[in-house]
Amino acid sequence: MGTNTTKNTIEITELNFEATLKRGIVFMDFWASWCGPCRAFAPIFEAAAARHPDVVFGKVDTEAQQRLAATFQVSAIPTLAILRDGILVFQQPGVVPAAALDDLVAKVKALDMQDVARRVAAARDGAQRARA
Repeated sequence: MGTNTTKNTIEITELNFEATLKRGIVFMDFWASWCGPCRAFAPIFEAAAARHPDVVFGKVDTEAQQRLAATFQVSAIPTLAILRDGILVFQQPGVVPAAALDDLVAKVKALDMQDVARRVAAARDGAQRARA
């Protein structure tokens, strides 16, 4: 079982997850070595990482990092999860085409993170009131 990372991507584990989040925009590819679609997505993900060196592209081996996969409720692979400033802003299973990855990079960069943080807080507060 290799790490399936290259010079443009990093391996994300429980040990480096928090530090990785502090690096800004993080695209995470949840994968497994036995998964055919994951192997098909790997070069697309790698090429996007090369095109966007200001964004962190990380690979999460779901076999080795089962708790991280569970934290993100990954039920199918590959799954792409995108975080900005530590907030999950996108998650989708399946192979994402190269043009769609580039579009996602642009959209995530354009997000008003103060607005996103307000919405996350409002949703959390609403959920807490609903449980009370």
